[in-house]
Amino acid sequence: MKALQNIKRSLLVVHFWAPWAPQCAQMNDVMAELAKEQPQVSFVKLEAEAVPEVSEKYEISSVPTFLFFKNSQKIDRLDGAHAPELTKKVQRHASSGSFPPSGNEHPKEDLNLRLKKLTHAAPCMLFMKGTPQEPRCGFSKQMVEILNKHSIQFGSFDVFSDAEVRQGLKTYSNWPTYPQLYVSGELIGGLDIIKELEASDELDTICPKAPKLEERLKVLTNKASVMLFMKGNKQEAKCGFSKQILEILNNTGVEYETFDILEDEEVRQGLKTYSNWPTYPQLYVKGELVGGLDIVKELRDNGELLPVLKGGN
Repeated sequence: MKALQNIKRSLLVVHFWAPWAPQCAQMNDVMAELAKEQPQVSFVKLEAEAVPEVSEKYEISSVPTFLFFKNSQKIDRLDGAHAPELTKKVQRHASSGSFPPSGNEHPKEDLNLRLKKLTHAAPCMLFMKGTPQEPRCGFSKQMVEILNKHSIQFGSFDVFSDAEVRQGLKTYSNWPTYPQLYVSGELIGGLDIIKELEASDELDTICPKAPKLEERLKVLTNKASVMLFMKGNKQEAKCGFSKQILEILNNTGVEYETFDILEDEEVRQGLKTYSNWPTYPQLYVKGELVGGLDIVKELRDNGELLPVLKGGN
């Protein structure tokens, strides 16, 4: 990493990428545009699999991942192909000085306000390394397993995604390690305390329970007037059938929302039974199943798709 340490004063953005991942190629284009807009920022690409010791040191477990350095120190990171977020972070770090002025207490106040909002973001909030789908440390993985085993509904925040929150929350909560679990904005504790609460049967009384699966599916299918359950999302379909149905819906001009079933195994399996429809994608209008790709194609070819999407029979 000597090359990284040579760039002392300016902001350095390192893209850990892989040649086989199309989303990395897209983000390389975004970086090229940002490099034109921000000539004072240095952008570097590292092929994650070609530098395993560096990837391991910085806990790079997926691509694309972006690390932000200033004064040879890592100050932030971004996991995933989020172009707007990358642009925002580059602009924010490029415009801020290397160190906040010592007499200025406003950033600290703002951080405390932000931490308060984050800890209250859901009735039960888990601050962890990684995400519930991809925990990035053993303690976080165990915590997620315990919460899921007890059907506890929780929001989560990946402390790797924001260095300011990661450091600031330790002071805010007076708790030096992660994961940290909060209920109604109050710190409950880390993994050891959660294990103790589980052993004494107190965990279920402290944390809010997730709604039953059937209730959850009812809410999800009614989340928008037109709901598509698919592999991937509007921006990036992850199977050919989902890609085709997106193209058909986009051509209608009707607004719709999507749910990525690959992100939630419970919904993925449960919806098949709930709707009595074994495959994906599945299209719903006002909570009622319309069908999969073949039915949507048939409706389009018969000129019936638009009236159905607008709530007709």
